[in-house]
Amino acid sequence: MKNIPVIMIIFGGSGDLAHRKLYPSLFNLYEQGLIHDNFAVIGTARRPWSHEYLREQVSDAIHETHDQVDENEVKAFASHFYYQSHDVTNVEHYVTLKKLAQELDDRYSAQGNCLFYMAMAPRFFGTIATHINDQHLTGSGFNRIVVEKPFGHDLVSAEQLNKEITASFDENDIFRIDHYLGKEMIQNIMPMRFTNPLIKNIWSGEYIKNIQITLAERLGVEARGGYYDTSGALRDMVQNHIFQIITLLAMPEPKDLSSDSVHKAKQELLKSLIIPTPEEVKKNFVRGQYLGSDTTFAYKKEPNVDPDSTTETYVAGKTKFTSGPIAGVPIYFRTGKEFKEKKTRIDIVLKHINNPYGQAHSNNITIEVDPESKIYITINGKKIDEPGIRSEDLTYAFSKEEMAKVPDGYERLLHDVFVNDSTNFTHWSELKRYWEFIDAVEDAWQKENEAGNPEIAQYLPYRMGPKEADNIFESPTEHWIYE
Repeated sequence: MKNIPVIMIIFGGSGDLAHRKLYPSLFNLYEQGLIHDNFAVIGTARRPWSHEYLREQVSDAIHETHDQVDENEVKAFASHFYYQSHDVTNVEHYVTLKKLAQELDDRYSAQGNCLFYMAMAPRFFGTIATHINDQHLTGSGFNRIVVEKPFGHDLVSAEQLNKEITASFDENDIFRIDHYLGKEMIQNIMPMRFTNPLIKNIWSGEYIKNIQITLAERLGVEARGGYYDTSGALRDMVQNHIFQIITLLAMPEPKDLSSDSVHKAKQELLKSLIIPTPEEVKKNFVRGQYLGSDTTFAYKKEPNVDPDSTTETYVAGKTKFTSGPIAGVPIYFRTGKEFKEKKTRIDIVLKHINNPYGQAHSNNITIEVDPESKIYITINGKKIDEPGIRSEDLTYAFSKEEMAKVPDGYERLLHDVFVNDSTNFTHWSELKRYWEFIDAVEDAWQKENEAGNPEIAQYLPYRMGPKEADNIFESPTEHWIYE
């Protein structure tokens, strides 16, 4: 791999994300040679750490995520890390940060290349971006910025944040990260669709009845009640993860696999996304909150949650497009907390056909993303010892040895940032369209709340969400495949 010279500044360098994901991922890229001799990382946060203490934390993070490591390699890697106590609201601190970055650029021959990573509370994103600009922190080489989700709370706040960031960075240098796009089976959607004639030739409304996406979480909000009560399942999961999956499933085939072509195909699709009316929200969407049990609190009794909260811990809904290969095909989604198990799964439900054998299972295509990684197609065959048809699965899966080689999503996406490949990141025009859809649903729900009659289904934990979600399908013969 090419050794890329760069000074990386992580805002939030003492936080959980940096410790669990960024530092181990950077170490893997260091071992691969993508970054090695000519890089340095500045971790910033309000805590009064030293360079040495940060390096200890980096070393601990690597040992926690790697079974075997070369201690000399770990020590050499950690020596590239520096700490700067930093209040992101204090302009003078940016002057100090710039001075340290320039010193490290000279020391490591980083060629003026700068990478900024926002790994802290989203409310500070705009402030950081503004001061990167007015204090001239960008270098003379490339300048890239990685922004964690959520990118705004609604369209208005997202537009304001985008305005602040684009004052310092071109759109091509802004990497809005969603770790779902680094997952193995999400990255398998395009190869599956475009390289298999068996699948490519039936990817249309003529053969596909509907598509179903499930992002099920086993746990409740736990310690995140304060944050979650201002967000909810729609903003927390649908606006990013689920819409990324929907776009990959519904986009037309790109001209080639370049970032520009892939984003052009996505943008072409999203122009035709149907934004729901309040009447359609009432008919096609369900929001819910989990109840309590012997072992868990009800949502409204969780710490830091308003006891009168109307925030949803579950949402199910429907999307459609007016163009693209599956124009008119309903795409159903659901996500929530306190499901019976943690599962991320996509079911492509094919239409039944008339046949002389009578009842036969539809040839569904299922993509399991988490916790397993596999694709399987349900096919029909003859029963061995009696008349009739049985169904079997043709499975594409990885061995344990192969799974051990699958990189973490953050490692993949950080690699892409270093090599300037924005294919698996979100373009502003795409994000804007997602927010237009989300805002339409949120506005309809807010009107219900203001009228005093919010329809919020209650559901028991350790199940599959509220039964009301079974009613969003367009025909009585449709149902959730994953039960």
